[in-house]
Amino acid sequence: MIVNASSLKALFVNLKLTFHNAFDAAPGQWQKIAMLVPSTARSNDYKWLSSFPRMQKWIGEKAVKALAASGYSITNDDWEATVEVDRNDIEDDNLGIYAPQAQMAGESAKQLADEIVSDLVNKGFVSLCYDGQYFFDVDHVVAGQSVSNRGTKKLSVASQAAAKAGYGAARTAMKKFKDDEGRPLNINPNVLLVPPALEDTGRALLTSDRLEDGKINPYKGTAELVVDARLTSDDSWFLLDTSKPIKPFIYQERKKPVFVQQTDPQADGVYMRKKFLFGAEARAAGGYGFWQLAYGSDGSEG
Repeated sequence: MIVNASSLKALFVNLKLTFHNAFDAAPGQWQKIAMLVPSTARSNDYKWLSSFPRMQKWIGEKAVKALAASGYSITNDDWEATVEVDRNDIEDDNLGIYAPQAQMAGESAKQLADEIVSDLVNKGFVSLCYDGQYFFDVDHVVAGQSVSNRGTKKLSVASQAAAKAGYGAARTAMKKFKDDEGRPLNINPNVLLVPPALEDTGRALLTSDRLEDGKINPYKGTAELVVDARLTSDDSWFLLDTSKPIKPFIYQERKKPVFVQQTDPQADGVYMRKKFLFGAEARAAGGYGFWQLAYGSDGSEG
């Protein structure tokens, strides 16, 4: 093939189409546990997370809640996936090797949000959220009292007692969460997030009529099971309330993933190394929403 403007345009139009087809077809499930926050700047300030807005009786002047003095901001990161196209491959019509790479770049671009959100979950025991505590922690301060959304019990269906000690205790703890004025937050955990190693246990817990000891399963149908292969611990599991406008996790998007290309024959990379380029670029980041909407157990204790 002669390498000229026409042949380069045709090649990269096809690669772009392949990229977008793969992007559109790629699965994703981050929306089940995280919220999308559009960004228009280098970073976003989430100081407002310190205030859980609630209606109350209006007597006299309105009770205005001040934002926390300490800020919680999320700075956007740059993301890319780049593929080289050798000029010799164009001249020799050896182009079949690039379609799979365009497909993989499209799939990876689509799943960027999943990667970011899953990383948040994995690091939730050691990363700070808006109140300056780890997202999953034993001493979040509410109205001067320590409140825990972190556990150690395994997810289990071995017996009714074991199920209550783990999953049941997490549900109870979340339902008892209150705001800084002592009013219940009406948390309703509806998603059980697990790694593949706990998929069978989680499915049995949420669908079986009876547990392994033969006793009635009181937790059948209490949540949706979400399995994430990106979770790095085989023992940790997470209970979430995703029914509210605010979600436990934040996916902040400054620039959606887009297809980019460098096809100028006079570019330095082409002149010096015979390499054209294509791939994807994006600007995005992740962060933590209300810790009250999540409970995490490291599964270290039976």
